[in-house]
Amino acid sequence: MAAHRDIPVCLTIAGSDSGGGAGIQADLKAFATAGVHGTTAITAITAQNTVAVTAVEAVSPEMILAQVAAVVEDLGVDAVKLGMLGSVASTHAVVQALDLLAPGTPIVVDPVMVAESGARLLGPGAEDAMRELILPRATVATPNVPEARALAGDASLEGVALARAVLALGPQAVVVTGGHRDVATDIYVDASQVVEIPGVRHSDGAAHGSGCTHAATLAAHLALGATPLEAARRAKIVAAGAVRDGLAELGSGPGPVDVLGLRARTARERPAGGG
Repeated sequence: MAAHRDIPVCLTIAGSDSGGGAGIQADLKAFATAGVHGTTAITAITAQNTVAVTAVEAVSPEMILAQVAAVVEDLGVDAVKLGMLGSVASTHAVVQALDLLAPGTPIVVDPVMVAESGARLLGPGAEDAMRELILPRATVATPNVPEARALAGDASLEGVALARAVLALGPQAVVVTGGHRDVATDIYVDASQVVEIPGVRHSDGAAHGSGCTHAATLAAHLALGATPLEAARRAKIVAAGAVRDGLAELGSGPGPVDVLGLRARTARERPAGGG
């Protein structure tokens, strides 16, 4: 384990998005924006753009474990964000990898099941493995409404009842994000409280990678010392801003979120005269 450091280290264990909008690419941008150093363990390589996921190739369980071990042994890890796990074998490898962490390391679980394009990203049997092996290890789980209903096994649940159903699966806290609700309000629950985290829906923005950005930002703020509720509030603000500023002009499908403020940066850096 690394010695004390001023810059926290966050680890994302997730899939790679070749279009740069979601997955580890989104997580690294969110980590940098929050002021932490990002490290990665890739679970799967996807060929994807804003329109579709055209191919998925799983990384071997041994390689997943080796990536995590390399980071833990040298850099140390102050918080983890789990994203796309893909298969039962990958999920079991991640469970082994989590055992390498120092006790009490915060773990944020974003139960990625379906891509923005509609492609299925969680293989047969992996939902059960997520439910039984991963969620009980979570400091915070951050499903959207469809993911929360799939995990709870009840498509009729809504609001606080839905969040509590996911909480009953073992995480210390749950944030059901508001992107798929009529009102863009996140619902936070833990053992002692229920809190609504309101937000503004930016229908003219671009949302590809918003869930990844939210979960990675939440993990980063846990690494920085925030409580789960404080981190959830900050993640809501950052993810909403990234959707508002999203790059809708990129690609033919839902454009990627922009947590880095690229449009404003490009305007500042472009030479006078537009050259």
